[in-house]
Amino acid sequence: MKTAEEIMEILQAFDLTGSYRDAAELAGCPHHTVARYVAAREAGRLVPGAPAERGGVIDGFLPKIEEWVEGSKGKVRADVAHEKLVAMGFTGSGRTTRRAVAQVKQAWRAGRRRVHRPWVRAGDVGAVRLRGRPEGGGCLDVVPGSPGSACTSPRNSRSSWHRPTATSADARGSRY
Repeated sequence: MKTAEEIMEILQAFDLTGSYRDAAELAGCPHHTVARYVAAREAGRLVPGAPAERGGVIDGFLPKIEEWVEGSKGKVRADVAHEKLVAMGFTGSGRTTRRAVAQVKQAWRAGRRRVHRPWVRAGDVGAVRLRGRPEGGGCLDVVPGSPGSACTSPRNSRSSWHRPTATSADARGSRY
């Protein structure tokens, strides 16, 4: 779907050149797209701005679905919601209900996302490095020179996170 600005640019290019292919080259789109928008303008179907949204069969029931999602904390199932909607007079399909419930649940979850923040204290603004396992896990530790350690984990002992030292078994190819 083209934006209003893109449609305006396509129509201006056509008015300038008078050719679908030349206008398409100027606007950076296929010549079939230019032809479609020119035909729509000539037929009077092209309105400025976004196209008008059609009302769906589920639109009258969306507030009820939102109420069920909120009341169940996002746990309501679409098939159960569909049965309730049919009892209320809904004439749409189960697929329409599943689609609507999924959209409402996604919007509900988006407003309740947890924000994760690093373990660095507000006063520790120095560089931070990862301490612990070589493959990536571990605690954040402030680089020496900054006051204190930012790690609050009870497992912050260096010796408990390091791999065992090399033994003769390691030399033969076994892991430990």
